[in-house]
Amino acid sequence: MSSRFLMRRWAPVLAVACLVACRDPGPASAGAPVPAPLPPVAAPADAPAVPASAPASAPQARLPRGGPDCPGYREVGTEDADYSLPGAKRARNAWRDKEATARCLFDAAGVGFPASRLLLRVFKQENEMEVWASSGARDPLRHVATYQVCRMSSGGPKRREHDGNVPEGFYVVDSYNEASTFYLALHVSYPNRADLALGDAKHPGHSIMIHGRCVSAGCVAMSDERIQELWVMADSMRRKGRRADVHIFPSRDPRALARGQTDAAIASFWENLAEGMDVFERTRRIPAISVAGNGRYAFR
Repeated sequence: MSSRFLMRRWAPVLAVACLVACRDPGPASAGAPVPAPLPPVAAPADAPAVPASAPASAPQARLPRGGPDCPGYREVGTEDADYSLPGAKRARNAWRDKEATARCLFDAAGVGFPASRLLLRVFKQENEMEVWASSGARDPLRHVATYQVCRMSSGGPKRREHDGNVPEGFYVVDSYNEASTFYLALHVSYPNRADLALGDAKHPGHSIMIHGRCVSAGCVAMSDERIQELWVMADSMRRKGRRADVHIFPSRDPRALARGQTDAAIASFWENLAEGMDVFERTRRIPAISVAGNGRYAFR
């Protein structure tokens, strides 16, 4: 029996399972810095309960958009990876199969590999993820790749457990799960201080990840092919004692969304996110970020 047949047969079960993994652990300390630092090597376990509802977008095309002619970069993302492999073998296979791709992409962008700074920028409305990197800590970042996200909920910012929404804000990859139910998973440092101030501080949700398997209701789901590339890029940072940054926006134009938003609090939040986006667009550097007691980000 083919692996693709098995994926079709078990797709409903996987969709429910993803609701489990994209629930989320208890809230971080209200006094934590932004992004909130968490243990760097702990692998987040899949959460045990299923949310009542979690709207998600339809699967998107899985080819990277544009970019150089690097080996593997233009291949269609696979949905039939061997999930029976132990985690260590999955991680080794990612390096075996995708290190050349990552090095080629970074070389084409004029960035050394591993990078000194790595930024993943997610745009929910467009279902896209950009990869940016720099060779030096003080160098402006350069665009490395743009991927289409395979599946991602398109609601507003995440404000509580089980709301099914992908967070919006400024985070880091704070841990790695090479034995994830969703093949490979990069854990995002949600909730941060802003999330706790603006949302349900007691039940904000947890276990937000960038992962494979192309199913999600609160996480950023990539194809297995693409998560291998992202794993190699992010893991190369971890091996150097560095963390990848993750910026998640409602769209490429948060201010336009804010103008059409009837909820004043959400409109104000999107305007605030746009300020951080402006700093990066102007300088091509990741800004230093702080959070006021009311949950508002400040950038410098």
